[in-house]
Amino acid sequence: MEETNVQLQPPTYGKLVTILSIDGGGIRGLIPGTILSFLEAQLQKLDGEDARLADYFDVIAGTSTGGLVTAMLTAPNENNRPLFAAKDIKDFYLNNCPNIFPQNSCPILPHTTKVIKALSGPKYNGKYLHRLVQEKLGNTKLHQTLTNVVIPTFDIKYLQPTIFSSYELKNDESIDALLSDICISTSAAPTYLPAHYFETTDKAGNVRQFNLVDGGVAANNPTLVAMGEVTKEMIKGSQDFFPISPLDYTRFLVISLGTGSAKAEMKYNAPEAAKWGILSWLTHGGSTPIINIFSQASADMVDLHLAVVFRALNSEKNYLRIEDDTLAGDVSSVDIATKKNLDELVKVGEGLLKKPVSRVNLETGIYQVSNHETNEQALIRFAKMLSDEKRLRDIKSPRGKGKVNSVSK
Repeated sequence: MEETNVQLQPPTYGKLVTILSIDGGGIRGLIPGTILSFLEAQLQKLDGEDARLADYFDVIAGTSTGGLVTAMLTAPNENNRPLFAAKDIKDFYLNNCPNIFPQNSCPILPHTTKVIKALSGPKYNGKYLHRLVQEKLGNTKLHQTLTNVVIPTFDIKYLQPTIFSSYELKNDESIDALLSDICISTSAAPTYLPAHYFETTDKAGNVRQFNLVDGGVAANNPTLVAMGEVTKEMIKGSQDFFPISPLDYTRFLVISLGTGSAKAEMKYNAPEAAKWGILSWLTHGGSTPIINIFSQASADMVDLHLAVVFRALNSEKNYLRIEDDTLAGDVSSVDIATKKNLDELVKVGEGLLKKPVSRVNLETGIYQVSNHETNEQALIRFAKMLSDEKRLRDIKSPRGKGKVNSVSK
């Protein structure tokens, strides 16, 4: 098996296990993209302009659009540094989303057109996305990412999740796929983009087939999947995590970024939905209720679980979930890629930075203000913790040779 390309010194030389997680959500990836740009800028203030997010997180996890962002942040360029800086994510989305999700050219009968597309095949053919991802990522494989990644997909042939995990590579060479194939697969949202087929061949010549769709089917919020992959390594006795206990959540530092939802808009109700057939579940109100429901349920269940656990262990300050559940209208869609709507999504991300940190109410499931700290202030605090953690590891690690923050000026 090829050696991994991870640059960050392992947690055994520090105090924390650092995890960044990014939800799925199509064009709404602009929201976490805006937040990540702010976080990386804070790290650059501390450690120099060459600092990148991949230098600080033990694992970056992403589903669907979050998987694409994960690849952008961790794939190496010709200098073995991240292919994209976080500030570049916004322009990538603004420039390419209109071509990934071309808007309806028949304004006279838009609903009829949507119904026909829903019946005849995926809403978009995916050709532009496939070509773009393959062009940007080239022949880069999973083992070459600059930090560990966890990207969920779902195999429709076996009806079970397939998790592309840097950690699992040690046990399963067959998942060392092209990063482009992984990104195309985790983004293949049913009814929106076509399922993706590809094969891998190991050194012994064994061929594995993959028949994959969007990772949101399994885990639209991949935070818990990432923590599970780390925990499995601890259980196996990996020296990278010694002496951290799998049950010691006080040693986890987790930033989990949502892509927004429209809970407050209350789009659906039972008396109405009771009358729906297959077409309404696929196209009601210009959206796709069945996809919205399962992706939101998946994301919320993960956040509910983690909120309970971190609170029970008095470690709430080590877990930051940034989400906006007040989206309404076009900004709540995953594919209305007009210039106006994309610009509005950037504004949503910028506005979210100024809002108070909110936590999910364990009784109602609604986000409520938890303290007077804004998301921006929380990210500044987390940036300091990440910088200090990296500095400690660089000093203590033999591989670090006592250097203080290799990205420092």
